[in-house]
Amino acid sequence: MITLRKNSNALSNQFEDNHPEEILRWVAESSIPHRIGLGTGFGLAGLCLIDMLVKINKDIPIFYLDTEVLFPETYALRDRLEEKYQIEFIRYATPLSMEAQKDQYGDRLWERDPNRCCNLRKVQPLNEALMNYDVWITAIRRKQSPARANTGIIEWDPKFDVIKINPLATWTKSDVWNYINTHEVPYNPLHDRGYPSIGCTHCTTPVADGEDERDGRWRGQDKIECGLHSQTNGDPRGHHQPQEIEETWQQVAQQ
Repeated sequence: MITLRKNSNALSNQFEDNHPEEILRWVAESSIPHRIGLGTGFGLAGLCLIDMLVKINKDIPIFYLDTEVLFPETYALRDRLEEKYQIEFIRYATPLSMEAQKDQYGDRLWERDPNRCCNLRKVQPLNEALMNYDVWITAIRRKQSPARANTGIIEWDPKFDVIKINPLATWTKSDVWNYINTHEVPYNPLHDRGYPSIGCTHCTTPVADGEDERDGRWRGQDKIECGLHSQTNGDPRGHHQPQEIEETWQQVAQQ
């Protein structure tokens, strides 16, 4: 039997030349549409996927992780998108307030132990979110950072036990902006102020010319990823049984 990893590589290669909208349509028309979810942080690439997906199937859930320290501009953009597309984003967040986090872990945890802070406020809520899905659509791109250079269009994510679809993996920053401008997609005004990648207020700074898109995240720290798209941090949830995983993947592979 072909393993999940080999299956995902073969499928991913088949879609290398497809437009992201074609990939999304294929996913939306698969045999498990009720188990598909798009995760977004309201970045530029994610906005492209939101615009594409709502035109294909508005019933596919779109969720976000609220760390409670996102920029005011990000929350305002969320509200604007909900009004424009007549949808409601699903919110996932830690039950741990910032004040409770300070009491339990000390002040300014994001400076002293950013990995723990991200785990508490991002990774654990994502664990909760992905319990509801077999297929996770993301907006990550190969050109965003060296850590994402080998991103496949279709992958098996062993950390979260899900099929991971990255329709924009091959896109450049220019491709993203061209789509945003052509389709008049609302975006975060911070992008016009030197913030190509926007996360939490405490850990996001503008970038200078010549820097990578994500160099403004966790500046001064030995950290380039929050843990959502790293397969080495944390333990797999194992919420699917092995046979269920294989059967689900075969359903997708046969489409």
